[in-house]
Amino acid sequence: MEYFFIGIKGTGMAALACMLHDLGHHVTGSDLDKHFFTEEELHKRNIPIYDFNPENIKDNMHVIIGNAFLEDFPEVQAARANKTCVCARYHEFVGEFLKPYKTVACAGSHGKSTTTGMVSCMLPEAGETGWLIGDGEGHITKDTVYFALEADEFRRHFLAYHPAYAIVTNVDIDHVDYFKNKADYRSAYEQFSMNVTKGMVIFGEDEEARMMNLNPDVPHYWYGLEDNDDIQAVNVDERNDGMDFDVLFNKEFFGHFSLPFVGHHLLLNSLGTISVGILEGMTAEQIERGLSRFTGVKRRFVIETDGDDIFVDDYAHHPTEVGVVIDAARKRWPDRKLVAIFKPHRASRVKYFADDFARALKKADRIYLCDFTSIDDKQDGTNIDITYLQERLPESVILTEDEAGAEVLSKEKPAVFLFMSSKDIYWLANLVKRSHNS
Repeated sequence: MEYFFIGIKGTGMAALACMLHDLGHHVTGSDLDKHFFTEEELHKRNIPIYDFNPENIKDNMHVIIGNAFLEDFPEVQAARANKTCVCARYHEFVGEFLKPYKTVACAGSHGKSTTTGMVSCMLPEAGETGWLIGDGEGHITKDTVYFALEADEFRRHFLAYHPAYAIVTNVDIDHVDYFKNKADYRSAYEQFSMNVTKGMVIFGEDEEARMMNLNPDVPHYWYGLEDNDDIQAVNVDERNDGMDFDVLFNKEFFGHFSLPFVGHHLLLNSLGTISVGILEGMTAEQIERGLSRFTGVKRRFVIETDGDDIFVDDYAHHPTEVGVVIDAARKRWPDRKLVAIFKPHRASRVKYFADDFARALKKADRIYLCDFTSIDDKQDGTNIDITYLQERLPESVILTEDEAGAEVLSKEKPAVFLFMSSKDIYWLANLVKRSHNS
């Protein structure tokens, strides 16, 4: 089969392109002529990447369209106009592609990438497993039985999926350029529940989640640390070198878990993953063995040490995620100076959550802000710049993403530098490493 990807360097797109290549299909694509962290696996497979040009579209191609590209984009127009081409948006294609597999879909405004990664480590203990994660990671073989899928609620795209199981990590409103209010956002997850065929596990301490009207024909289970949760973590011991806890299922002891993770969010993500393992009939030993192989996903609290400095790269772009990253860093390095470098994505998100972003960022010792640069940041017509957020953080500094900005950051050494953005700003960290203290 001949597949062409419009926007092949997108996180999910790159992973899917590699998977189709690995299954023996011919894959090409187009994107901007700049480096993205996702393209390394494409280059390893010698997948051709072209500059955007409508002439890239040839007869009889199966064209997969990245969600960042609207219907008026020239390549999209060319593909739609060619009657010999089969066209599908990314989520539409994935929904059809995964129908043969027993899929576990991980949803929620944050935590879904990490949880998908954890599920992808656990399920091989039960059977051959594939995965597709929003960090650019994908894997599949001809023998795949299970599939771990990151299910994005963006514009209700996850409604294209029909998983056996679903994990919902939270129902914390996001994508405010599309969803009207909390009730509208919640309704997307209610609709999603109607697609699930075997069972749902949902974080029980999320107030919005508890308000959902879920599919009455599919059992659902709440996970968390409270007595009203069906899958409950008790005797929890969280440390700066790992965690131990016991799990109760319907008030009965299921197993003890000792995991090498640091941060309360990883405890909760682990518990959601364990819940699916329980429903699928796995033993505690199988689940722990699989989970223990999890070392993280790309751009989710990725740690690099450089002399006396620590650099963390994280995809955090929602205020809850920003707070979680800083809290986790504080737990892991309680005596170190935390320097937050935040670059937002989408002006509408900053405008809606400005006060929440400010509260989260104030947990750090120093705050640096980078302005919008993405083509879709102001797509919804919201016309603000980074000063809108800085007004709420008078102690913060607006940073340029260049050598001059790196020199400013280098004056904070030694420190723990937290680079947070859904855009790739970690290259700025490399400049800081090369920079010297003034």
